[in-house]
Amino acid sequence: MTVVKINALEIPPQAGDEIVKRFAARMDSLNGVAGFEGFELLRPTGDAETRWFVYTRWADQASYEGWRDGDGARASHARGSDDEAGDAPKPPVSMGATLLEFEVEIAVDASGADAGD
Repeated sequence: MTVVKINALEIPPQAGDEIVKRFAARMDSLNGVAGFEGFELLRPTGDAETRWFVYTRWADQASYEGWRDGDGARASHARGSDDEAGDAPKPPVSMGATLLEFEVEIAVDASGADAGD
């Protein structure tokens, strides 16, 4: 069953550009990861929400756990804002994070067709 993981990040308002830069620099770390289906970095709009959301979609829980517990997650989180080998890791931008986890029960694409498994 497809699963969604949403990491809710507390990002200071002045650090928005830096978090975008850091995620953009490490997108290649997800290439070829078994069971990985998609990623979105969501910037808050308006005053009601200040958290940024990192949305990932996985074929199943085992695929997510394989990435999380393997070298892939460690490598992507160790990289800084520059995509050059040998750069020292940059300090975290986030002031805190909460992981939200879901199983997809119903999925419909833009045409109204079933987009589920």
